[in-house]
Amino acid sequence: MAQQKENGKVWFITGSSRGFGRVWTEAALKRGDKVAATARNLASIADFKEKYGDNVLTLELDVTKPEQVKTAVEQAYTHFGKLDIVLNNAGYSLVGTIEEANANEIRALYETNIIGPVSVIQAALPIMRKQGYGHIMGTSSNLGHVTLPVIGYYCSSKWAFEAIYESLATEIKQFGIKVTIIEPGAYATEFGSPESLRFSQNLDVYGDFKAQFFEELKGFERGDPQATPHALFTIADAENPPLRFNLGSHNLPLTRATYAERLATWEAWDEVSSSAQG
Repeated sequence: MAQQKENGKVWFITGSSRGFGRVWTEAALKRGDKVAATARNLASIADFKEKYGDNVLTLELDVTKPEQVKTAVEQAYTHFGKLDIVLNNAGYSLVGTIEEANANEIRALYETNIIGPVSVIQAALPIMRKQGYGHIMGTSSNLGHVTLPVIGYYCSSKWAFEAIYESLATEIKQFGIKVTIIEPGAYATEFGSPESLRFSQNLDVYGDFKAQFFEELKGFERGDPQATPHALFTIADAENPPLRFNLGSHNLPLTRATYAERLATWEAWDEVSSSAQG
């Protein structure tokens, strides 16, 4: 039996200290919702407590520590009495070509960008099943569909993130729990800051290629993060939210062109493909 939903939502947000996490945490609090805001450094989100008092619970959380994740989710539920929305937002990018990055760097990226969100989901699901409702959101990227060079491992983590969320949506629909993947394009957040980036070794053979890539990145038109909360809340408040939601105006044209090219390639080689069926 589903519990009665009260007015005002309770959010659990990872990575609340900067970027979209900070923007969305503050926007939710401003509209009167309650938020369990988490960050690896508690001091980085202390100002939320000063401004919003009992409407916010600030928690220290490193998503790569499953026991800490479980404790934080349970603390949030105990404190507020329900969890309406769990938003996996914590993550970072590894800068380096496929050849340059080493196994430890790749493993650490996946621990944060993939295993971490899974730990949050697994901690939240028993609570949401008990409630009979809930909405699991996650910050992916348009790079969950397309790729860029030099950050290929970051792209790969978002492809995995998307696959996990898509399977999850089918598995937990029976429990009345919704799933949405938020897919931002390029935005003027702190995502490009040293705190959100890790750098692999530099091999001279890729020097010119990477210099050109970084120069091209400067030309990307970036959206305003402060313009995004209305769209996020429209999804959060929807009776039937989409599984995937493009954030920004640039994603759909790029994704449409990418899939058109993929379909054309598959169709051009379909005779050879079909000959392998046996």
